[in-house]
Amino acid sequence: MYKKKRGIRMRRRITEILLYCLLLSLVFGGISVQAEENRKESAEGRILFISSYNYGWDTVQSQIEGIQAGVSDEAVVDYEFMDTKRVSDETSEQLFYEGLKYRLSKVAPYDVIILGDDAALLFAQKYREELFAEIPLVYEGVNNEQLAYEMSEDPLITGVIEKLSVEKNIVFAKTLLPDAKKVVAILDDSVTGRTIREQFFACEEKFPELTFSEINASELSTMQLKGKIRQLGKGTILIYICMTEDESGKQYSSREAVKLITGAATVPVFRMMEEGIGEGLLGGNVVSMRKSGEEAAGMAMDIINGKNSCEIGVVGDSPNIYCVDELVMKAYGLDMKMLPEGTKIVNYRQPFFQRNKEVLIPGGILIGMLLVVVLVSLIDNLRRRRLYRELEEARGIMENASNHDFLTGIPNRSKLMTDLEELIRNGTPCTIFMIDIDEFKKINDTYGHAAGDDALRELAARMKMLHSQILMPYRYAGDEFIIIIQSIQSKIVDKTAMQCKELFSKPFSLAGEFRRVGGSIGIASFPKDASTLEELIECADSAMYTVKKSGKNRFAYYEGGKSEEK
Repeated sequence: MYKKKRGIRMRRRITEILLYCLLLSLVFGGISVQAEENRKESAEGRILFISSYNYGWDTVQSQIEGIQAGVSDEAVVDYEFMDTKRVSDETSEQLFYEGLKYRLSKVAPYDVIILGDDAALLFAQKYREELFAEIPLVYEGVNNEQLAYEMSEDPLITGVIEKLSVEKNIVFAKTLLPDAKKVVAILDDSVTGRTIREQFFACEEKFPELTFSEINASELSTMQLKGKIRQLGKGTILIYICMTEDESGKQYSSREAVKLITGAATVPVFRMMEEGIGEGLLGGNVVSMRKSGEEAAGMAMDIINGKNSCEIGVVGDSPNIYCVDELVMKAYGLDMKMLPEGTKIVNYRQPFFQRNKEVLIPGGILIGMLLVVVLVSLIDNLRRRRLYRELEEARGIMENASNHDFLTGIPNRSKLMTDLEELIRNGTPCTIFMIDIDEFKKINDTYGHAAGDDALRELAARMKMLHSQILMPYRYAGDEFIIIIQSIQSKIVDKTAMQCKELFSKPFSLAGEFRRVGGSIGIASFPKDASTLEELIECADSAMYTVKKSGKNRFAYYEGGKSEEK
């Protein structure tokens, strides 16, 4: 009996132990699973972007913008630059290889490598086993389709092919220039140049009506290059592909190349890359490097999140768009209606009516009423002449109203932007004085908006007294005014600055009371401080806000990122 009870107790004990172990395994197993899930959710992902070029190259900056837009906020992205546009030889490659190998040995392993353009893909092919073994590779911006597809046979390699469509650009150019007899490509002997050269001349059979030729920048001096471009006359489709150096080895940035080509060309210059459009190039069917970078980054994030590279697949059709510069189209008398639907327009300028509709609509109503009166009064010749005269006066009033501020009567912001843009376009040295009434909100709150309007009118009236052949005041916005003088001579600028300060020396009449009103003044000059209209206004605004922050009622000159107060 005792043995039987003891056996029962033993079995109960063993059962309890087994149940306890099972409970522990479930608890700790759940903790382990949750920890793994938490680890996956918190995994940042490490990405290395290897660019074929340097950061200063326009396309690289666009690629990086796309990559940053395509990765998650938690992902870590590092950058390496081969700089092959400037130096492309075995020594440069060896130095880059040694440096990269050393850096890779010192940092945590990367989850994905993104390769930008052909040179980086060739580099990865050469050093795949040594530097990137078992690391997924995603390429983008690659022109060499054969190489791209060969590399993609590796299950850990995929990417986005860059298709610069020579054929589509020639078709596009022929639409705009139907009388064209020849097509000329500007390129060099770089990796990109050699690849696109083959695609360019491969199109000869498709366009038998056109004569194909090239201008090879690598074989010409700067003067010879300009001469070749100048010789191209009407009937030529000119396509700028790439130009990184000339015969002497002189290096060209993208912006320098565009400036040289557009400065020498007498025909519109087509482009197959988005970079440079807006700086004198007409444009065309272009590769959006930003979209390419974004797609490659999306692939990288899919891989980090557990998707196999071989499941993603190669993107064979690069994200191309049509993009043109409206100013260049108009300069060559080309019809905007001939552009494909959805074309991206650079330097788009709103029609005159859209820019001035607030003035034109009431003005149009006024003119319409006058026209009705004219039509009714056609019988009476004298009356008709009088009404025509009134119509002309109304047109003058409308034109004047479109360029002048309704409240103060001085030129308005639209007139300011037009005049300042013309001065900068013509390279005329000039200085602007941005003037802001101090505590203007307090004036409105204390004395009422009518008093605020009186202060604006009084200040404008005082500015009119300064008007001269080289000085013009404008109302910029709200309580902000701008004075332009067509000079950067220090004596004239200093004298005008003192005159601007004197505008606030006398009290202002506010709601029947004379009160002191202060003004803060920021001063900036073209071309010393800025090269564009927007930058010049920003510099003056920065100088003005320096005054605002340090006591107000003074003026300050913009001094290269800081302002010197007076």
